[in-house]
Amino acid sequence: MSGKDFEIRINSTHRIRFTRGAFDHSNRMLVDLLPTNGHAKVIAFIDSGVASAFPKLKQEVSDYLECIPGISSKGIIIQSGGEECKRDKSTLQDAWDAIEQAGIDRHSYIICIGGGAYLDVIGLAAATAHRGIRLVRFPTTVLAQDDSGVGVKNGINAYGKKNFLGTFAVPYAVVNDFSFIHGQPENERRSGIIEAVKVALVKDAAFYRWIEENSEKLANLEPHAVEETIERSALLHASHIAYGGDPYETGNSRPLDFGHWAAHKIEQLCDFQLSHANAVSVGLALDTVYSWKTGRLEQASAMRALRTLKKLGLPTWHSSLDLKAENGSRAVFLGLEEFREHLGGELTVLLLRDLGKGEDVHSMDVNLLEECIDWLAAQTTLPSPF
Repeated sequence: MSGKDFEIRINSTHRIRFTRGAFDHSNRMLVDLLPTNGHAKVIAFIDSGVASAFPKLKQEVSDYLECIPGISSKGIIIQSGGEECKRDKSTLQDAWDAIEQAGIDRHSYIICIGGGAYLDVIGLAAATAHRGIRLVRFPTTVLAQDDSGVGVKNGINAYGKKNFLGTFAVPYAVVNDFSFIHGQPENERRSGIIEAVKVALVKDAAFYRWIEENSEKLANLEPHAVEETIERSALLHASHIAYGGDPYETGNSRPLDFGHWAAHKIEQLCDFQLSHANAVSVGLALDTVYSWKTGRLEQASAMRALRTLKKLGLPTWHSSLDLKAENGSRAVFLGLEEFREHLGGELTVLLLRDLGKGEDVHSMDVNLLEECIDWLAAQTTLPSPF
């Protein structure tokens, strides 16, 4: 056999479902989704914020799981979610403990119901226990349903860096239950639309125009507009993962992270007082202006993108952009090296050539970035050109 080379492709199935009232007994979507050999077990983890917002949810989930033929329910675990759960390693450890104590094996299922940060943590627990247990994600926020919840990443923060520890693992299924999002606070629902704006800007000009045309409906959180935005965004994200040629980010390009090199650093600099969604909005605004200032993007197109953020009530600047590092430069610029280091290889940042079309670059002019930040800051006090 020496001298012969072999390549074997391993395929994965990424199941995404859209529904309402998944745990209503009249809804058989989840029953049909979970095949069983008669010996499977299931354990459910629920973000405490979601449990508080939906007081009947724990009992509804328990009753539903008890009635799935051939599957033995091993209980409901409620834990604190939010960004803090990614910094507190006890959340991950407690999840491992619960999985082990319930005897959850590789023929069983883990259900996780929560926001993006909590899905990241339980996803890491599911991916590492027994080297991988079938995970069914139930994202409960607009931000998670239109972006991270349909992805293949799991992780926790460590060493002062976002998502330093984690895995890539395709979930067994993702269920976007629209019943959850309409229970979110209005500002969180509205800010979660930013990831749809992002993927439209870099992938789909027609979708961006739709968002632009429906910005007033989205700002008013009209349910049908929000749900269509989530569905189109989720499928664009999933399609890139499936067909973009690099689902586990082994290369340098990360088009779905447009605006994120600054966003992740902004979150750290303000000790996560600014939400991830709002940090992404600021990072997206910065990279949009930089795309214009470098001559890649027409000014009119840049102003359209910034105008959409404004119509949606999303921020384009934050005071953390003015914080200084020890060397006297803006601390946010440290995010460029952290962004490069997280993936390895050379720095690769996606900028805009047009609405719906991105372009990878491998260096950023910090002096020009300074100018872009100052320009965005000025728009908070001067009459806005957009």
